[in-house]
Amino acid sequence: MATILVVDDEIGIRELLSEILGDEGHEVLLAENASQARNMRESSAPDLVLLDIWMPDTDGVTLLKEWAVKGQLTMPVIMMSGHATIDTAVEATRIGALDFLEKPISLQKLLGAVEKGLTRGKMVQSARALMQAQTKTQAVGGTPGVAANVQPADVETTPLSMAMAELSTLDLDAPLRDARDAFERVYFEYHLRLENGSMTRLAERTGIERTHLYRKLKQLGVEVGRTARKSMA
Repeated sequence: MATILVVDDEIGIRELLSEILGDEGHEVLLAENASQARNMRESSAPDLVLLDIWMPDTDGVTLLKEWAVKGQLTMPVIMMSGHATIDTAVEATRIGALDFLEKPISLQKLLGAVEKGLTRGKMVQSARALMQAQTKTQAVGGTPGVAANVQPADVETTPLSMAMAELSTLDLDAPLRDARDAFERVYFEYHLRLENGSMTRLAERTGIERTHLYRKLKQLGVEVGRTARKSMA
């Protein structure tokens, strides 16, 4: 499945999350502080990080910021805390955290956040691979997106192919907030296509309450309702 790094100074939390995620088939790495987390991020390249905010050596938000500044925030990070304020959660999200889980964490919320994080990570990795392939093709004088000496086939228009095409145009040199908004637009439009424009099924799939989901889509400029269904037809 996936490699997940759990960073928490409480041994009980580490063991519980390790057991739950292990039962889901994931390989789980455990770190009790930021120092261990740095080493494991370097040596193991986890697919996802569950990061506690309050730790004795370096707090999770500071570690998150460190990874972002060094260009090492290449994996989805989900923050965890039992005492964090709304301002702290907002700050972590601004830096680049994907989600925030409040302790005690319910099993449903944990697994939902992990699934969302791994899905996002796979889409970003696929986009990077596609852009690298395009860059290599252009370097040898080929047509962007088409391997050298291979005749382009008819492009199949599916939700996934459309999402991949849109991801390949993302500007990775843009500010983090702009890049994140652009990715989220692609993510939600992809799932809207899969659900044929159904907001009910989209809310269930993404684990976001409908009212908040409507506000989120409006903020991102994603069309919903009748207009969206017409554009998908």
